[in-house]
Amino acid sequence: MDLTSGSVLATALGAAVALFAATVWLWPRLARRTWRAVTGRIGLLLTTQLAIIVSVGLLANNAFLFYGSWSDLLGREDEPGVVVDHPAGKGGLTVLERRKAPVEGGSRPERGGQIHKVAVAGADSGLTVPAYVYLPPEYFRPEHRDRVFPVTVAMTGYPGTAENLIKGLKYPQTAFAKVRQGRMQPMVLVMLRSTVAPPRDTECVDIPGGPQAETFIGEDLPAAVTAAYRVARDARGWGIIGNSTGGYCALKIAYHHPDRYAAGAGLSAYYRAAEDRTTGDLFHGDQAARNRADLLWSLDRLPQPKGSSFLVTSSRKGEDNLDETVEFIKKVRPPARVSSIILDTGGHNFNTWGREVPPALEWLSGRLHAS
Repeated sequence: MDLTSGSVLATALGAAVALFAATVWLWPRLARRTWRAVTGRIGLLLTTQLAIIVSVGLLANNAFLFYGSWSDLLGREDEPGVVVDHPAGKGGLTVLERRKAPVEGGSRPERGGQIHKVAVAGADSGLTVPAYVYLPPEYFRPEHRDRVFPVTVAMTGYPGTAENLIKGLKYPQTAFAKVRQGRMQPMVLVMLRSTVAPPRDTECVDIPGGPQAETFIGEDLPAAVTAAYRVARDARGWGIIGNSTGGYCALKIAYHHPDRYAAGAGLSAYYRAAEDRTTGDLFHGDQAARNRADLLWSLDRLPQPKGSSFLVTSSRKGEDNLDETVEFIKKVRPPARVSSIILDTGGHNFNTWGREVPPALEWLSGRLHAS
């Protein structure tokens, strides 16, 4: 049974209720001072409390999708690595599975679109990273057979799983609904976790002697998707969005790779690379690289990317990034552009990001132009 399945939660809740009832029923019988009675009381208390803690943990995980599977919870990958053979010096994208999108239209892709589970092999980074690609219904319709679609790359926070973007933040469902309402253009969504070398938090940095995360997201990913699908080939048709760590990555990649991405949206983003036990040593003493990974430093000292658009979000109560978000807004100057979503209240959680994803997708749609 999957970690996030209703049956697991129901089993845990049922066990907690049953153990609580058993404790109430058996407690008078265990009131004696014998070692067996004392051991019985201790056992009932511990197992009942454990069952309650597990139930509360499952409820919280189902609400916020911190972990998508048992293996993810235990710090292991959900699946074994995928071996993909490619010509020497070249990357690519391999479709591992096709499934119907979780939207209206049933199994017919021209009505509901389609989701591909893929393995993206980076030619320059040497990384192979799993992702999901949502193709809108228009992609499959005969009247659009020659149409080129814009692309938005969506990234999770850390640790996160790509499934969170589908089940929790509902990117495909939101995009489908917005297109039907006439509020955004059809676009291809590429969904992946922000770290490309789990369980390490790579912060979308090219780590000396380690994973080349920025190169993968900034260069390899657009190249592989462009080669595999009928999508925009230049930066005007590419956007990137993420929440938390993914939001920082989205802003940084859009800032430093304007030749690949025209727009970047950071939901509850921070503005400089985290450095802690989950990241390890990201820069190996290279202060120039550390400075470059600081967006506020970059805005002051590096050229503003021509034609790039940024969207940042925060809340007046509940987020701790408000001051830096305001600072980021003030530092963006022409020819770059900046927009914001500032909620009155909203914490660093899926409920807040769920309120921001719909307007952020509309914003991205208005700034991307496929050709």
